[in-house]
Amino acid sequence: MTSTATRRFFDEEARRLLRFGGRSRVPGGFGWLADDGAVDASRGIHLWITGRMTHCFALGHLLGDPATPAAPEAPEDTDGFGLAEHGVVALLDGPLHDRTAGAWRSQVTHEGAPVAGRLVSYDHSFVILAAASALLARVPRADELLEAALETFERLWWDDDAGMVVDSRAPETLAVDPYRGANANMHTVEALLGAYSATGDALHLERALRITSRISEQFAAHEFRLPEHYDESWTALLDYNRDVPADAFRPFGSTIGHWLEWSRLMVEVRTACAARGLAYPDRLDVIPQHMYRKALLEGWGPDGRPGFVYTVDFDGRPVVAQRMYWVLCEAIGAAETLRESTGDASYDLDVDAFASWARTYLIERPGQWREELDADNRPASGTWAGKPDIYHALQAMVIGRLPVAPSFAEGIARRTGRARPPFAEIGSLPHRDRSGAPVGRRRPRESEAPAHF
Repeated sequence: MTSTATRRFFDEEARRLLRFGGRSRVPGGFGWLADDGAVDASRGIHLWITGRMTHCFALGHLLGDPATPAAPEAPEDTDGFGLAEHGVVALLDGPLHDRTAGAWRSQVTHEGAPVAGRLVSYDHSFVILAAASALLARVPRADELLEAALETFERLWWDDDAGMVVDSRAPETLAVDPYRGANANMHTVEALLGAYSATGDALHLERALRITSRISEQFAAHEFRLPEHYDESWTALLDYNRDVPADAFRPFGSTIGHWLEWSRLMVEVRTACAARGLAYPDRLDVIPQHMYRKALLEGWGPDGRPGFVYTVDFDGRPVVAQRMYWVLCEAIGAAETLRESTGDASYDLDVDAFASWARTYLIERPGQWREELDADNRPASGTWAGKPDIYHALQAMVIGRLPVAPSFAEGIARRTGRARPPFAEIGSLPHRDRSGAPVGRRRPRESEAPAHF
């Protein structure tokens, strides 16, 4: 068991993160917070941030934290429920949603004007995740949002032949970019697991498994250093972005944090498959542990200083030595999940060490995590600036108290006694059998008082 002090710190920090994140509420969704905690209006409103924050506030409501503060323009919001509801409405009716195109814009200005750019599957994955978590939190219109997001996913993003998602499309012609990315597919797995929790539809789990199976093959084929970038035939592009190695979304080399994130997701996928009676490749029983240990071996302090480097090359040498906060968060999530799934208490020692490093270097003030450090663990902003969202940190703070489940929302519902599987009975979306045929709708039940964490 992780030390009592660490667990208490995580519980307190989860509340603080939610309080801090409440500052990001803007009329069109959730804004990008600067280092001082104020919304940076110059950055506009991003789809990925709005989706992530909606998801986080839905989790906050399920956790029962009443202390999430209202934004000045919404004094009626006293907890995560009001903020999650704001996010759902913004994603449905706000400027990010292009109803004519049946898709979501990646960015609008602070005033709500569209910002030119491609349609991006990575961003859309967080709409699905937000909707699924909000549905389990019984937020009004979450079922409507999930239905719209899944329709867009089916029409624009899912490539059934490949069993993966495409990365982006031109906004006018919908022409598909030949680039394929592991990152978009990773967050699609998380989104599909959330949709599975919210609807009970096995199709979402089956697709999450198809993506995960292919990615696990790539891990094994490249000595457990995952290639992030591919062409349209899913051939790895090992030299992609060699000239811009510190790119925020498409860095050169292999991303340590994604080894850790995939480690957690693979355990969640195989656990859900086992519970559903769905066969999965035997390699998913062993690869997550290998990925985690490889990340510690090559990613933690290879330059002699504590902390995870951002990326390594395909010989395991550090490329970008900056320490990104989200990588540490995903290390906590992976260690907690592996401990829960294996019963190996040694992972608790890692979690305690990660918590100590976070408190020493990352947490500027309670609930306020520095986004990036340099190789000497000093605040930096070469790749990231400000404090865009609380997604990675919040999930890291709560996962250790949860069972292994397809989604954080389901795990919290189980822990607090609010779970009533199948989860399809919570929402109004049609439950589907394995053939994809709808088998009827169920009315949502009345909301229960949340259990405090």
